Amino acid sequence: MKTTRRQLLSGSGMALLGAAAPGAAFAQAPAAAKPDLFVGTGGHGHTFPGPSLPFGMVQLGPDTDNARWDACSGYHRTDGSIMGFSHTHLSGTGIGDMLDVLVVPTRGKLELDPGPLDGPDKGYRQRFSDEHAEPGYYRVRLESGVLAELTVTERTGLHRYRFPTGPGHILIDFAHMILDVWDKGTIIDQASLAIDADGMLTGSRRTHRWAKGRQIHFAMQLSRRPSRVQFFGDGNAPAPAGAKAVTGNKLKVALFFDDAGGDPILIKTGISAIDLAGAKAALAAEAPGWDFDAACNAARGIWARTLDCVRVKAGTEAQQTIMASALYHAFLAPTLFTDRDGRYVGLDRAVHQAPAGSPAFSTYSLWDTYRALHPLMTLVRPEQAAMFTRDLIRQTEQSPYGPPVWPLQGVETGTMTAWHSVVVLAEARAKGIEADYAAAWPNIRRRAFDRDFKDSDSSLGRGFYYDLGYIPADKVWESVSRTQEYAYDDWAMAVLAEAAGAHDDAAALRKRSLNYRNVIDAKIGFARPKFADGKWWAPYDPIQIGHMPKPWWRDYTEANGWQATFLNQHDIYGLIDHLGGDAKFEKKLDGFFNGPSTLPANAPPDISGLVGQYAHGNEPDQHAPYLYAYCGAPWKTQAMVRRLLTEMYKDDPDGVIGNDDCGQMSAWFIWSALGLYPVDPVSALYVFGSPLFDEAEVDLGGGRRLTVRAPGNAPDRPYVQSIRWNGRSWRRNWIAHADIIKGGELVFEMGPKPSHFGAAKAERPPSFGRRA
Repeated sequence: MKTTRRQLLSGSGMALLGAAAPGAAFAQAPAAAKPDLFVGTGGHGHTFPGPSLPFGMVQLGPDTDNARWDACSGYHRTDGSIMGFSHTHLSGTGIGDMLDVLVVPTRGKLELDPGPLDGPDKGYRQRFSDEHAEPGYYRVRLESGVLAELTVTERTGLHRYRFPTGPGHILIDFAHMILDVWDKGTIIDQASLAIDADGMLTGSRRTHRWAKGRQIHFAMQLSRRPSRVQFFGDGNAPAPAGAKAVTGNKLKVALFFDDAGGDPILIKTGISAIDLAGAKAALAAEAPGWDFDAACNAARGIWARTLDCVRVKAGTEAQQTIMASALYHAFLAPTLFTDRDGRYVGLDRAVHQAPAGSPAFSTYSLWDTYRALHPLMTLVRPEQAAMFTRDLIRQTEQSPYGPPVWPLQGVETGTMTAWHSVVVLAEARAKGIEADYAAAWPNIRRRAFDRDFKDSDSSLGRGFYYDLGYIPADKVWESVSRTQEYAYDDWAMAVLAEAAGAHDDAAALRKRSLNYRNVIDAKIGFARPKFADGKWWAPYDPIQIGHMPKPWWRDYTEANGWQATFLNQHDIYGLIDHLGGDAKFEKKLDGFFNGPSTLPANAPPDISGLVGQYAHGNEPDQHAPYLYAYCGAPWKTQAMVRRLLTEMYKDDPDGVIGNDDCGQMSAWFIWSALGLYPVDPVSALYVFGSPLFDEAEVDLGGGRRLTVRAPGNAPDRPYVQSIRWNGRSWRRNWIAHADIIKGGELVFEMGPKPSHFGAAKAERPPSFGRRA
């Protein structure tokens, strides 16, 4: 079995089926299509189909498996049985966690364990049919005859179960969680379950999976009193008859109904990461009654308004479904992490009070989402982007590691390389989002310059980086990627230094951000591992993932030498010069996209969706198709972007070519289908590509609207002939966020053959503050 980098760390961790013909008439205005929540639930997409509100704390849904990589979300479309319905999930991640408070409605003999995936008759698993999912609502019929329905508020999960006439029971498996072969020792402790005189069931536990030491507390009410209640302690040992509580590690409770038929059994569950009072407060405020349909309709309404932010016209039904599904997935994370009273757990593991209107969030997949997801929020939900910005500033102040890396449920997991929250903050600053950036600067400065500042796995080797200008491959794993990603964070931190008035620090960081060149061997034209003595790894093979002094050692982060060559996002003209100029750089890109898709046997499964050596199924190079725009061949960007839009996304469970990574893969599709992309988010500009739809409307907030039209568009007409912005000719192959956020009309005239639009040096995008 191939091992993913994320597993190692946690163990110690639209298909384009055609477009309308040119000139086809459409009477209707652009409209928001309906998403398919099963897109991404197959293959390696790792999404889940259960209900959530946008960025909701409770993300309720069915669990089909909890013990393999493709079950990171707890659900996989190919699984034939459902274990139950848990209240927290991760969407699209490469590591699993969560799955808190599993509810199992069933009949027959009480089973306390789920049984194996390939043996659904051996436990409480149930085959299922008639599965349906839409934003805010999920329904399925279980083989026991129970019809299960789910909906949510921000902090509560609501269930409605219709049982056949006769006995039935509901098991609450509080031992349920993601299981991983890398986990050692105790993975659940400090657990308790209790039921009070009013029938409210409460529970608390601490888990040690990916977010080690996180806590979850819940308060649950049922619309009907059970006939009897039985608690179970560790090892499924039954508590004494009549017991009202149990403590231990892996706990369960069964709620029996002598006749479960008749009126449906409704369950409502509030959760908190702080205490039971927070969970109870969620219930009292957000689910005071038993009107499931009203809650469901409210959730549907919230989603309808949210997804209406981008509307498209023409294309195929499949393309429109993919766009809507991508939008849905882009609004699932980060997730709310503030109780009703504003309390939250900081990365220092202390309880803090969030200011009114400025909640805290969890599930920041920053190594992935800084690239397109967070830039998307600055365009379509600027008020949400401002919330994230203020939250990340607070987390930077509170964390013992400074700027967040991959925070989950009040725990810094340190997953992936570098500390890319600074990119999100720098982008926000560059785009005019108001926040107290200076408050974050002291801890950001420590991460930037203090070699004694506490490190997680994400920031190893900083001393070498300071002293040598690169990280030696014989000293620190993933050294080539680390060097380049630390350099990009230097670029971002320079913006934040300026915001704090630290101008000398800003100058030093901008200079140091050029360190990326120190691991790119100009003689051979590839990123290449370099050792502490200054020698390059030899014999070199760009297909390999490193020199492998140990079986798990890699010199690149989820990449190989080919892919690591194009990691740079902020100094593209410097990279072009380093590799020999425009012609050689274009030829290098041609080799990248057109060479054989060969990978070594030990390549991680994250490297997927290959076009040549370009891997669209993972994030490091998702800006690379747009790099042709910098060397005078923008028509190649247009052709490649259109190809990726058509080949890498489908309206199918296996419709996302790799992990959706908390919406990043989906955000790439949204941006590219609109015809533009944030190659370097810190620069606050967008490079043009090839719009997929004949027309799109984007609500920018404050009554502003961006309209993108593409007359002449068709599957065989992906090339931009000219662009007009607000009725005037636009020669540049890019546009600034400051222009587009004001609203207006962007018109791409499309054609069947490449044009010279955007090829001249004066028309190319700026990079590192300079033009070509």
